[in-house]
Amino acid sequence: MSTAEVDAYLAEVGEPQRSTLDQLRRDILAVVPDAEQCISYRSPAFRVEGKIVAGFAAFTKHCAYLPHSGSVFPALGDRLDGYTRTTGSLHFAPDQPLPADLVRDLVEAKMALLGLRP
Repeated sequence: MSTAEVDAYLAEVGEPQRSTLDQLRRDILAVVPDAEQCISYRSPAFRVEGKIVAGFAAFTKHCAYLPHSGSVFPALGDRLDGYTRTTGSLHFAPDQPLPADLVRDLVEAKMALLGLRP
């Protein structure tokens, strides 16, 4: 499991998803620069101290942020209003990337649930 696997995943993704997810990757790494990048459940993920703290995926018509927990989204309250979501994924249009401050809050919420510090 390595950065190369995430690179390979992104290489298979078409535009504009690829650019959007590459930016999301950089935003996640800005919060957890030492995270191990890997593939989990066939999607890129970021591991800190052996625990997945974030992930993402590309779909035909949208991109998704994956917190790998059903407890993250409720912790952000109304910050996620306007986004389509399931218990385990936050959907957004490829031409409307998630704001970096929201990504920071999502990653930090998951780390807090795990008892980790960014």
